[in-house]
Amino acid sequence: MKQPVTIFWFRRDLRLNDNVGLYEALRGDHTVLPIFIFDSDILEKLPEDDARVTFIHDTLQNIQSTLKEEHNSSIAMFHGKPIDIFKHLVDSYDIGEVHTNHDYEPYAKARDEKIASFLNENHIEFKTFKDQVVFEKNEIVKKDGNPYMVYTPYMKLWKSTFRILDFKDFPSEMILKNLIPTTNLPNLSLSDIGFIKSQQEIKPYLVTSSLIQNYEATRNFPSQDSTSKLGPHLRFGTVSIRKMVKNAIAEKNEIFWQELIWREFFTQILWHFPYTKNDSFKAKYDRIEWRNNETEFKAWCEGKTGYPLVDAGMRQLNETGFMHNRVRMLVGSFLCKHLLIDWRWGEAYFAEKLHDYDMASNVGNWQWVAGCGVDAAPYFRIFNPTTQIQKFDKDLNYIKQWVPDFQELTYPMPIVDHKFARERCLETYKTALNS
Repeated sequence: MKQPVTIFWFRRDLRLNDNVGLYEALRGDHTVLPIFIFDSDILEKLPEDDARVTFIHDTLQNIQSTLKEEHNSSIAMFHGKPIDIFKHLVDSYDIGEVHTNHDYEPYAKARDEKIASFLNENHIEFKTFKDQVVFEKNEIVKKDGNPYMVYTPYMKLWKSTFRILDFKDFPSEMILKNLIPTTNLPNLSLSDIGFIKSQQEIKPYLVTSSLIQNYEATRNFPSQDSTSKLGPHLRFGTVSIRKMVKNAIAEKNEIFWQELIWREFFTQILWHFPYTKNDSFKAKYDRIEWRNNETEFKAWCEGKTGYPLVDAGMRQLNETGFMHNRVRMLVGSFLCKHLLIDWRWGEAYFAEKLHDYDMASNVGNWQWVAGCGVDAAPYFRIFNPTTQIQKFDKDLNYIKQWVPDFQELTYPMPIVDHKFARERCLETYKTALNS
C-alpha cells in the first residue's frame, strides 16, 4: 500500500523558516515529503562549474543535515524533467496535494501549468503560494486595474498598502515535526547531476544595522564593500523577503526599502508583460539598427575596452560573479550606447555570469539603460565613462583593484571616442524612433 503524503516542492525558496508554501503544507492532514528537482532543461544550458548550481547544492545539503539531525527527516532530490519526476512520484506515493511557491518567469509558468494539468488528471491538487515577493501580479495596480509602468507611484502605493496591512507570520520552522520520518530518501552529489564544484563563492548576505543606516551614503561607491550581498539569497530564497523588508522598516531606511521594492516592480512587469523577456517594452526601440560588432562585444566581455571603470566592472563580474550596481549601469549604457550593441547581448552575458541573476530585474535594468523599457532612462542620457570615475571612484581604488594594468603600455586604447560614440548613438536612436 502506497504511503499517503503531501509533497512540498522546493524551488526559489531554499529555507526551512518563514516559507509560506512549506508552512501551508505542514499544516495539512498528511505527512509532508519535501522534494527538490535539479531541472535538466535548465541545467543543460549551464557550464559544469556554475557557481549557482554549487550554491544550490550546498544549501540543500545544509538543509538536509538540519532535517536529519534535528527531525529525523530529509529532502528527496531528483534530476531530470519535472514532469517525468512527478510521474515517478505519482507511481511511488499516494499523493493528496502538491504544494509549492509561485514563480513568475515565463519558463516557470509554462512548467507549472504542465505539472498542474498532469496532477489534475490524477486527481491531485496543485497548490501554489506567494512567497518570494510581498506583493505580486495585480496586488499593486492603478485604480483602473492597469499595471504601473513608472516606479515612483508604484513604490508609493506599495508602501502605503504595506503599512495598513496586518501581515501574518509563516513559522514553518516550528512545525517541521510533520515532515516524513525517514532519512532514506534519494540524495544527489554534484557529479550525479553532471557538475563540479565552482571555484567562485556566493558569499553570505550581510544586513547589519550599520549597513542599512549607512546605505544611502555608501551604496554608490564600488570600492567600498558596503553592499548587502543579498541578491543571490533573495534569488534562491535562502532569506525571506518579508524579513528583509521588516529590517529596512525597523531601521527607518527608505532607500534600502526602495531597492527591495524595485525588485518587485520588475517582477510584476515581467508577469504582466512576458514578451519583454525578448522584446523591448517600447516596441519602436526594436527598430534600432544595432551595430553588434562581435570584436567589440568580446572586448567588452573581457574588460578590455580601454575605459578603466567599464573594464573594472567586467573583470569583477568575470572573476567573482558579482558587479557593483552603480557599475552595472555604466557598463550596460556603454554597451548599448557607445558600442550600439543590442541590450539582449548584454542581458544574456549577465545571465551567464551573475550569481544573483534574476530574469525580471536583469531584463528590467537592461531595458532601463537601453532606454526601451518601463520608466527607462531617456535615450539621450549617455553616461560618460571617464567623468563617472571622478564621481564614484575618484581615488581609483576600485579601478586599481580590478584593472591594475590601467596605466601600463599594455592597457588597450579606448575602443571608441566618447564624443563620437555619443553623437553616433543619438543619431541612430533618433533615426529609429522617428521612422
